Amino acid sequence: MKGLRRRLVGIVFLLTPALLPAASVHVVKIESQADVRVFVVQYESQADLCVRRMRYESQARGRDELWHYVKYESQAEVKVFFVRYESQADLKVFFVRYESQAGWREQHPWQGRLAGGSH
Repeated sequence: MKGLRRRLVGIVFLLTPALLPAASVHVVKIESQADVRVFVVQYESQADLCVRRMRYESQARGRDELWHYVKYESQAEVKVFFVRYESQADLKVFFVRYESQAGWREQHPWQGRLAGGSH
């Protein structure tokens, strides 16, 4: 019984990272393939979301405001398309230097949906 319990704990431990949502982002080249259209604003005050790019996916886990870019669409929790004009965007973002600056500026329909939520 003890060996079975140990195996089950090991399996849960291995699967847990795959079950947790992550703000893993893939940039698509065709707008219709995107989950969300994003416009990058010049000033933080114009943004819906202040974003910090993260080097590792584990650092972005479960956080809308921390983005980890992935190479393949199949690895992404959300697919974004960067638009040219603000009026085309579903979401306006501003990229910040520090993790402590990242976050939603106000309530937004996409809040909680980028990091593994429903699209």
